[in-house]
Amino acid sequence: MRTRTNALQHLAALVLALPSAASSQGLGLHGLLAEPILTSNQTEIEAKVFTSSRVPAVRIPASKEEWQETAARIRGQVLDEIVFRGEARAWRESVTRVEWMGSVGAGEGYSLKKLRYEAIPGLWIPALLYEPDSLDGAAPVVINVNGHDRSDGKAADYKQIRCINLAKRGVLALNLEWIGMGQLNTPGFGHYKINQLDLVGTSGVALHYLALSRAIDLMLDHQNADPSRVAVTGLSGGGWQTILISALDERVALANPVAGYSSFVTRAQFPGLDLGDSEQTPSDLAAVADYTHLTALRAPRLTLLTNNAHDTCCFRAEYALGPLLRAAKPAFGLHGKSGNLRHHVNQDPGHNYGQDNREAFYGFLGDAFFEGAQDFDAAEIDVIGELKSGEQLHVPLPENNLDIRQIAQGLARDAPPRPRRTTADLQAITKMPRYQVRGKLAGNSTSASVRATRWRLRMDNDWTVPAVELEGPAPGATAILVADGGRDSTVGAVRAQLALGKRVLAVDPYYFGESRIATKDWLWSLLIASLGERPLGIQAGQIAAAARWAKQRHGEAVELHAIGPRTSLAALVAAALEPGAVSGVRLVESFRSLAEIIERDIDARQAPELFCFGLLEAFEMDGIRELVAPRPVELVSQ
Repeated sequence: MRTRTNALQHLAALVLALPSAASSQGLGLHGLLAEPILTSNQTEIEAKVFTSSRVPAVRIPASKEEWQETAARIRGQVLDEIVFRGEARAWRESVTRVEWMGSVGAGEGYSLKKLRYEAIPGLWIPALLYEPDSLDGAAPVVINVNGHDRSDGKAADYKQIRCINLAKRGVLALNLEWIGMGQLNTPGFGHYKINQLDLVGTSGVALHYLALSRAIDLMLDHQNADPSRVAVTGLSGGGWQTILISALDERVALANPVAGYSSFVTRAQFPGLDLGDSEQTPSDLAAVADYTHLTALRAPRLTLLTNNAHDTCCFRAEYALGPLLRAAKPAFGLHGKSGNLRHHVNQDPGHNYGQDNREAFYGFLGDAFFEGAQDFDAAEIDVIGELKSGEQLHVPLPENNLDIRQIAQGLARDAPPRPRRTTADLQAITKMPRYQVRGKLAGNSTSASVRATRWRLRMDNDWTVPAVELEGPAPGATAILVADGGRDSTVGAVRAQLALGKRVLAVDPYYFGESRIATKDWLWSLLIASLGERPLGIQAGQIAAAARWAKQRHGEAVELHAIGPRTSLAALVAAALEPGAVSGVRLVESFRSLAEIIERDIDARQAPELFCFGLLEAFEMDGIRELVAPRPVELVSQ
């Protein structure tokens, strides 16, 4: 392996590439590189087909017993293979610690108590308990979760109104803060940071799940809690939390997710609205279960799906609700409990858990948990005068309360020594496909003495990768160029290689340059990872396939040149797993360590392919470089 910075040679090549007409030649090269190859939105269209065609369908067997076996298998698989991976297995076994922090005065008919509890050791969640004054025996429990309300969090008016109304009806109502919101709205709790945990081989979604399951634990420890009457409800991200916990934790007898989720297929069809953040698309979930499965897992327990007809955010009733009901109804029918699956469509404007939606929940709760009670009224009680400020509802937290970033840093820092790894290990982690390539000519151009041939490289039946082949009068060896900035950012590097007499193939693999999706591009990569694929593997697979295609055309192995840390990682993986077509690698501004990703606090919005599940747990950059040997790897710092 050769690892060095050959700045003088690189500078000499640049000088050779600058004849008297240098500026015009440079502009000409840029034009050759920048000429569009793909059709409008082609990569996004292919991503829609790629993702939606891989989502597993719900298949309901013929008998209740068979479905119960199927449901238990899916539930166990999601918990064991998706939620509780890596360090999360140890978190699962920890004891829930709860600390009561005093009261916030009393309302009419209820008291309001502050508490905090540990989701995992060292990460405390602030919460509020609305406790009815006159509890006669066992009382229902409602876990109230909220969505992306970063400023108000648990103090949001609509949530306080709901909790107070529940307490006035004799319900123990817990109002907990969501990770990243309200009191936990700090940079270290950003949801896109949970992918940093994925990188070190621990499931980030486990933090969300445990925050919910611990909330149920602490409520069922209440002396008046009725374990047979536990409900969960919430809006938006709270709706997602509701279906996650209520599908997987069979203690939840009643669930009312409000405008909180849709099928993965629906998300691919409405990407501007529904794709979902990191917690909603955890790595590998969609390979095991769609949200249609999670809805069906509710059978035969009481479930009310609420969606807004005029939602301005996401999960509108017109498209989100139907696929969920269609998938889940047969499972409820097998139990003879079709009436336990209901839906409510709200006609108020916007993304809301307003009075109409709240009264639908009160009514459903009354039917289910207060059956036969003559005095139960679903009409909302006016409690505006009893609302508290965020300051009044503030729950003190430990100064050293852990956040997601600190957890990821700790796991990276404390990782045990890595054993020597093989290409089979790298293949298993990156899941790099071996694409068959069909090249379709997309046009020719000439500038000065450089001829450009544009290609659409069709990778299997999945992706079309744009490439420009540039040749001088007598081309020799071939260099493939990829860059974080896309192929039209590689003018200097292309000029240098042409001056050395090489043929250059400038390629834009998935997510870079012309292959980048215009809107919410990172969310597509999260969905691809959720389907059990790896964006890094797709990028590396496309680069390796382009190398095989070029070798077949020109008769010899090619050099890989990457500019930028992200494409450098993909190119290095491609070289390690494609020894036959790659003769060596030149990496400009590569990561020297994968731990830099966490140290620099990069998150999934900036570079989603970097968070390949378990990559840093198994490898460091030097370990991947060793897999390329004895072929040379050149590291260049600019």
